[in-house]
Amino acid sequence: MMSVTAWTYLLVGASFLLYIVIAIRSRASSTEEFYIAGQHVPPVANGMATAADWMSAASFISMAGIISFSGYDGSVYLMGWTGGYVLLALLLAPYLRKFGKFTVPDFIGERYYSQTARLVAVICAIFVSFTYVSGQMRGVGVVFSRFLEVDVTIGVIIGMAIVFIYAVLGGMKGITYTQVAQYCVLIFAFMVPAIFISLMVAGTSIPQIGFGSNMIGTETSLLSRLDGLHEQLGFTKYTLGSGNTINLLAITIALMAGTAGLPHVIIRFYTVPSVRAARKSAGWALLFIAILYTTAPAVAVFARTNLIDTVYKDGEFQPYEQMPDWFQTWEKTELIEFDDKNGDGLIQYVGKSAVDSAGQPIANELTIDRDIMVLANPEIAELPNWVIALVAAGGLAAALSTAAGLLLVVSTSISHDLLRKWLRPDLSEKEELLAARIAAGVAVCVAGYLGINPPGFVAEVVAFAFGLAAASFFPAILMGIFMKRMNREGAISGMVVGLLFTAGYISYFRFLHPELDTAENWWWGISPKGIGTVGMCFNFTVAGIVRSFTSDPPEEVIRMVEEIRLPEMK
Repeated sequence: MMSVTAWTYLLVGASFLLYIVIAIRSRASSTEEFYIAGQHVPPVANGMATAADWMSAASFISMAGIISFSGYDGSVYLMGWTGGYVLLALLLAPYLRKFGKFTVPDFIGERYYSQTARLVAVICAIFVSFTYVSGQMRGVGVVFSRFLEVDVTIGVIIGMAIVFIYAVLGGMKGITYTQVAQYCVLIFAFMVPAIFISLMVAGTSIPQIGFGSNMIGTETSLLSRLDGLHEQLGFTKYTLGSGNTINLLAITIALMAGTAGLPHVIIRFYTVPSVRAARKSAGWALLFIAILYTTAPAVAVFARTNLIDTVYKDGEFQPYEQMPDWFQTWEKTELIEFDDKNGDGLIQYVGKSAVDSAGQPIANELTIDRDIMVLANPEIAELPNWVIALVAAGGLAAALSTAAGLLLVVSTSISHDLLRKWLRPDLSEKEELLAARIAAGVAVCVAGYLGINPPGFVAEVVAFAFGLAAASFFPAILMGIFMKRMNREGAISGMVVGLLFTAGYISYFRFLHPELDTAENWWWGISPKGIGTVGMCFNFTVAGIVRSFTSDPPEEVIRMVEEIRLPEMK
């Protein structure tokens, strides 16, 4: 029987080969193909590529991990990201496609008739994209360090090399069709173990039903049993939240607005032939996204239950020596750490409120990185080796697909918006294409550094990126479409204030004073992950105030906005 490592090399190698072949066959030969795939992508293919672009390592690797640890509170990621995509599809995508430019900074610069606005938008795009891409490269490192048994640094470098080939060579054209293949890989990899475990636990092949159903041979539902285990071990009841409604609402809104303002998602709607095709591709993408997002809560429950059953069996903590092979394997990655504080050899995995029979507090001895829950789940459930390797290939597909889209945003922002539209208007198409490829190459290297030295776990870093996008891009785009009197002074002021406030708040609590990053110290009770909502409000407020004291935009800009508001139906 083939080992997990052998299966991983086979499946990951085959998927990487597929991506490279697609990139070579889809090589971009013009700036239009490099930036927007020549606007010839069919709606179904674009919907699949959009889903792969949007469902990053955070969606594949970390979202179910957060839900498995946070329970009800983790649902903000489901509601925020999915709701944000609906917001994007209904409010922004058709109008931006009607505008017909290459990039979001291009829209900002033209709509607000200002090179300064364009420059601010470029800075925002690069800042948000690099914050986001660091999470993707972290995901690549996690997968490689475990399944290919190489150092995290080596794993990130391998991922960089693959992205470099199809992002620099193929541009948006190569990335689009590579992402179609990556979606097929990641969704198959996510669903197969979920279906396996659902059959094993609840006797149904539909995970969305299985995690709320009664377990085989009992009258107890899986969720009820998990609630009971949590209470026994001193954790917060799985189906109950923390009670901080304001923070949950702020995070949800920040994720929604951030999704609608993410430049690498918006640019996907420029690749289809028409406005009507953009709307169709948005619908297809929502369907493809829903497959994974409705399954994630089930995967979270399965993984959490299996983990607790491994270390706390029949109401007793289990000896470290009796742990299965996967436990020691993940320990080598330092993503699981056991510290035998009382020296009894038993793994005490407990929450803050756990007490012994005498009422004395029990110290937790097991630390688990939530990013491993999806990746380790097939091993914990003792699924076949090929399923375990398949999940590794899926995690890499999710991380690399989004990383490529983000790096293209950085590349086009520099080559098109900075060089062609500002610093070098006389740049030829050939020179612009070369500049785009060089910028993409440099961006890959920067992304690799961020992957090797990440600022946090995957979903947390991505949540920061969404907050930054919500505070900067989303208001400017929304007002640019629906407020024809919004002028450049208002938009620029709003973006600058929103971005600086949000970035400053995140930096203060996460990097400068992490010891203060607690609910008691947060402003208005809102965590750094949700502060983008406040930054967005500041953006709207400042933009409105500044606009009221400055002149209206030119008449041609007002007419342009009126035309954008009436999308073509062909």
